[in-house]
Amino acid sequence: MTNQTRLASTDELESIFQRELVSDRWAATETAYALAVRHRDLGNWPASREWVQQCLRLLEGFPSETEEQVATSRPSVGGVQLPTYLHSGVVQARFGDLS
Repeated sequence: MTNQTRLASTDELESIFQRELVSDRWAATETAYALAVRHRDLGNWPASREWVQQCLRLLEGFPSETEEQVATSRPSVGGVQLPTYLHSGVVQARFGDLS
């Protein structure tokens, strides 16, 4: 991450999530993942767990048989790096006990 990249606050990310949830559920799923990462990095485990579970719930609505179906649409959200592929296995591997 470069010095120019400012991390979005969790409030900013939640606002983005709410907008995306009605217009682009995949983008909302990516933002939920970013929120889980931000809260974890801030040491807010309960909130991180909530966002991990939200991300997993949203992922259930998407097919995941091919790499194209699970490829993220952007490299980062609000300064939080996204994985190349986003599916329940990735989320569980990254968050372990929180998932």
